[in-house]
Amino acid sequence: MVGAFIKGPAVRGSTVSFGKFALKAESSGILSVAQIEAARKAIAHHTKRSGKLWIRAFADKPITKKPNETRMGGGKGIVSHYGCVVRKGKIIFELAGVSEVLAREAFARASSKLAVKTRFILEN
Repeated sequence: MVGAFIKGPAVRGSTVSFGKFALKAESSGILSVAQIEAARKAIAHHTKRSGKLWIRAFADKPITKKPNETRMGGGKGIVSHYGCVVRKGKIIFELAGVSEVLAREAFARASSKLAVKTRFILEN
């Protein structure tokens, strides 16, 4: 539901810059550090660490949370974790040095770990 409040497409970071294949966000949302790391591990495991992987998403937004059963007021809660704001069209991962079939399969596995819908992109 958080992605509904992030309006508009991504302008920066929406083109393939480094690799030959990319994983592009098709919806908006916030990715946690754990989701990005799980997707990175899935790609690295499936490609057997061959090729070069670029992570274009960095979790730098603090997400706060108030403790359970706390009364209203009292200010903002403490930082519980960090997240990465992802807009529709943002490139999340890029990959080079592997075949297209291997890249598609690796990104399909990584896509299941993320909280946003994604699409496989080829460099033009």
